[in-house]
Formats: sequence, C-alpha cells, structure tokens
Amino acid sequence: MSVSKIVAAAASGVGGAGLDVDEVFSTDLWVGTYYNENGLKTTVNNGIDLLGEGGLVWLKHRTKVDGHSLFDTARGYNSRLSSNNTNAVGTGSSDILDSFRSTGFKTGANATTNGAETASANSGNKIASWTFRKAKKFFDVVTYTGNGSNRAINHNLGGTVGMLVVKRTDGSGNWFVLDVGTGKRGYFDYIAAAFSSSSGLFFGDGSSYQAPTSTQFFISSNANINANGSEYVAYLFAHNNNDGGFGPDADQDIIKCGSYTGNGSTSGPTVNLGFEPQWIMIKDTTSANHYWMITDVMRGIPNGVANSVATLKPNGSDAEFNAFQIDINATGFQIADSHDFMNKSGNTYIYMAIRRGPLAVPDDATKVFAIDAATQDSSAETQSLGKYDSGWFFKRSTSEGYAVPRILGRRISFLNGQYAALNWDAGLDNSQGKYFSYTSDSAINYFLKRAPGFFDHLAYSGTGSVNTHQHNLTVQPEMMWIRKLNTSSADALVYHKDLSASTDLRLNTNAPSTDSNIYNNTRPTDTVFTVGTSSKTNDNEGSVNYYAMLFASVSGVSKVGSYTGNGSNQTIDCGFTAGARFILIRRADAGGYNSTVRYYVWDTVRGITSGSDPHIHLYRETTSEPSDSSINPHSSGFIVNEISATNINVSSASYIFYAIA
Repeated sequence: MSVSKIVAAAASGVGGAGLDVDEVFSTDLWVGTYYNENGLKTTVNNGIDLLGEGGLVWLKHRTKVDGHSLFDTARGYNSRLSSNNTNAVGTGSSDILDSFRSTGFKTGANATTNGAETASANSGNKIASWTFRKAKKFFDVVTYTGNGSNRAINHNLGGTVGMLVVKRTDGSGNWFVLDVGTGKRGYFDYIAAAFSSSSGLFFGDGSSYQAPTSTQFFISSNANINANGSEYVAYLFAHNNNDGGFGPDADQDIIKCGSYTGNGSTSGPTVNLGFEPQWIMIKDTTSANHYWMITDVMRGIPNGVANSVATLKPNGSDAEFNAFQIDINATGFQIADSHDFMNKSGNTYIYMAIRRGPLAVPDDATKVFAIDAATQDSSAETQSLGKYDSGWFFKRSTSEGYAVPRILGRRISFLNGQYAALNWDAGLDNSQGKYFSYTSDSAINYFLKRAPGFFDHLAYSGTGSVNTHQHNLTVQPEMMWIRKLNTSSADALVYHKDLSASTDLRLNTNAPSTDSNIYNNTRPTDTVFTVGTSSKTNDNEGSVNYYAMLFASVSGVSKVGSYTGNGSNQTIDCGFTAGARFILIRRADAGGYNSTVRYYVWDTVRGITSGSDPHIHLYRETTSEPSDSSINPHSSGFIVNEISATNINVSSASYIFYAIA
C-alpha cells in the first residue's frame, strides 16, 4: 500500500485503505521488437509487485497461432504451462519470461513474447499479457504434491473462492476447473465436453462435492488431481459480494464470478456486477465444443457502437479474432450477440469479471494527464502515463484535430461529428505510450486517464425521450462535452457548472443560447446525467450514438471554473502549487469559433511563460498556431492578460476554464 493511501486512510478515520485494482491486476500490450531493451527483451512496468508479493503472468501472442504461456511465482519464471494443452511444464523457458520484478516483469526474446520477425509500430508481433497479483480476496496460487488420499489443501485467499483451476505440472494432465457458484466441474484446456455436476469426483471425497472455504479447498483421491507423488499447481480466483475490501475505504468489490442463462437474442442477458469491468472471461457450461473466451478493454470492447470485441481463447492457440458483441456499462455488461458460444437460449454460461481501476481519487496530476509535442511515435512522459483512456491529437500546422477514446476505438474529428473507422493503432493498441506517428508535421498531444473525481467518459445511444445515463466519475460533473457521432454536421455540446442547466454552449458555434431540451434543464449528479429530447444530445433516428466526456475538479490536480474579466490582468487561483500544465479558456457570453472567441488551449510543453506563448484552438478551423502574451504562469494556477489577439480578459465579460496541474 502506498504511503499516500495510508495517510489518506488515517485522515478519514478508516482503519486502513484497501488495495487498488491497478495494484493487483493489469492488462498489458506491446509489439515485439518495437519497445524493448537488451535486444528483444521487453520490460513491462505495470506497477504490480510480483517479486515481493507473488502472482501469475499470463501471456498470449495476438497476431498468429501460438500457445498461451502461464508463469507463476510459486513455480518460477522458467516453468511454463499452456492453458490450451495438457503438457507438463516446459522447463528452461527463460527465453519466454526473463524475470519477475517489483514493478511487473521482463520477457525473454522468444517469439511468444516478442517475435523473431521484423515488427513495425502498427503491426507485426502483437502480444497481450494479464498479470494477477496474489492478494486477499482477489487471487492466490498454491502448489502441492499428491498423496492419493482425500485431503484439504490450505490457501491464503481469505475470502470466497469463485473459481478454482488445478493442473498437474510434472506430467501430462487436464486443467480442471471448479466453478464454485454453480458447483460444476469442467476443463480449461478441453472443448469437447460440457461441465459436469459430479464435482465430488475431484473436488470432494470422490462422490460428494465439498465447496472450498476461505482457507481450504478439498480434493479427492482421484489420480487426475491427486496422484501419489505428482506435482500440481492451483490458481484460486475470488468472488467479492459486497465484502471485497478494496479501495480507499476498503469497501469495494473488484472481482466477481457468476453465471447467466442465455436467451438467444441480440438483446442478451444483462449482468449487474456493481462495477464497470475491464476484463471478462466467459464459458458455456451446458453444450460441448464451446471455447472459453477472454476480452478486455485494452484490446477493445468498443462501447456504444455496434462492433465485435477482441477475443482470445484460453483453450485454443488461435490468433485474436473479432466475432462477438458485448456492451459494457457503469455497473456491468450486456451480451449483445445471439451466438451459441455466449448466448444460446437456455444454456448456462459462467463468467469471471475484473473491475476497471483506479478506485482512488488522484493526488498527482502526472498520474492521470500527460502532454507531448512530437514528431515521432513515443516520448518519455507519454510512456510513463502508459494506458491512457482518451487521447487528443492536434497537428500544429494544419487544421487536423482528433479525440481518440479507448471505449470507442475510433478517431473523432474535432472538426465535425463523424468518427473514423475502427482504428486501434491510433495509440490505443499498446500500453507503453504509442500514439499517432507524425513524420513531418509537429503535433501537440494530450493524454487523459479515467479516475474518480477527475475524468470519465462513456458512449450511449439516443432514445428520443428523456433519459439518464450512469457514469463513474463518482462526483457531480462540473463540465461535460457531448458529441453526436454519426453525422458530419453534429455540434459538440458543452455543459458547465457555472452556466444554467439549459445553456446551449458548443465547441463550434457562436454565442450561447438557451435550450431546456438538451439536458432536460437538469443538473448531473454523482452517478447519472440527464439528456432531454433534443437531437443534439438524444436523437432517435435509428442507430444514433453519442460520446460524452465528464470533468471535475480535484484538489491540486484539476480545476473547472469561471471568472469575470477585468480588462487588464488577473490571477486565476486553481489551488495548485506549481502552476498549470494545461489551460483551456472560452468566453461564455459571446460568439464562437468564427470570431475571436474560441476554445483557446495553452500547455507547458509548448510554453506557459512570461513572454509570448503559442496556443491552438480546440475546434481547429484554422491552420495557424499563433503566439502572444495572453497567459503568464503563476504557482496557484495562471495569469490572464487582456490583449486583442485573444480577448480572454475583457472587462465584465464571462469566461469558463479548465486547468490541469
């Protein structure tokens, strides 16, 4: 647990803060030979302490047929298992995994984790990994030697076991899976058979099933799971049911194992987890010949648009494929596909889902926001931010400007409402900081991570009638941008806390007006925002989709605010200690982009100094990047100066702003 979390817990009177999701689980993506060190070895710094706490690293090549590779700290980095076959461990596998580290792991140079072929930034040997850290009520790994007798095996999960996976390691043997919720037993490596209710043959006394406890699981004398003298490994995944103990107040759930019944419809079952998932594994337990399936938001679960999710099969060596549709939401997910693999009418499907993090309000802006002025594919700051959720990309010498939200996997032009074709190479298909490549044009790029109180985003479909949409900002949004996506003539709506709930303010039009139908004249809450009957926010013309960005103020990190111009200069106090790195200002009582009233943007990478500084317009209707002395730095935030070039401090005029430390 970090020092800041301990201090925060003490200040709030809580006995102790719980772990965050990002401390125990991570999905990481990289391209072989592209970001690496020491030849073809890649260091994955995901912040998870495998060296001290222990856990599991699960690797899979995405772009070609290749087996899964599972390494756990109980057996060592050179002991490989494959979930898609029954083989014994592959010893001497250090060329696949080089080492466990206190901040993640390091791969070897094997084609499984990097690839011997030539790879480029946008294609080639794409690799995925899932890291599970040992932690109470989340995950544990146990090894044991068989004795041929019914017995109990101790473990340290310290909570409800949701799923148990056992594999013999010193010889060939199936991967046996126990789904505790249904009490059924199946196979991880095998697709031919359905799950069986005769779990006692393996997980019990040979005839009667015995469910695991918080400290033990039970195995029979069956030679498949307890042969005398044979070696086994067991992976235990928890099920939290309002008892997870994670997050700043140690009261949050982060992993759930459950089941649903298929209905055979594209409007499939809705699973309420109580949280938004980032990783989902599903298996049909009724029919034979169905694969396990894993999808995650890093590889792509486009939300609010009709697209299939990127899927890998734990019991298959297949390359990644897109065939099924799942919609995630603020409280769970819905099956949006009628395929038998995930939604055959009457069949029972089991799932394991892991929550999206982080759970704590950020205390350092550099952990949730990064800036880069680039002419190439990477920078140190961007790589340190890693898995950003939304990128804003602007060419400085042209009118091109895009938002690239991970939940859509598409570029959205700031110039109009249309979004481009699915494009994960727009900086999303890599967790090491890759983004758009500008080989000749310089660019300014901004990267945001979702975090409680700071930033959230979601997609939704219009209904034409008053509706509410759940969000996970956890506080009342102070500013929202909502854009209609499937038409080039759409305007981006801007809601701001210091304007009325009926103010029609946009990124790309003239003076604000009043329209009570945009938000139904209703302020957002800490859990939902309301859209009225206006087509700007809630059309019902077929498949109409919208993208919403939600912002709020976090002490010392971000500030959504407003000020009244004084005609000269004034300090805008944001509560920062080292000034603002990013500043956005818009006059709120006058015209829009085709006048001198624009959404002006400054940043410290291009310069926020006491001299002349360049700025761009958020809505890129021009190709220029003028420089002037409109902004000066100040430790508490920034200083605005009234000059004719921008008019950001006209006497008695009203302004809204957004700043990030």
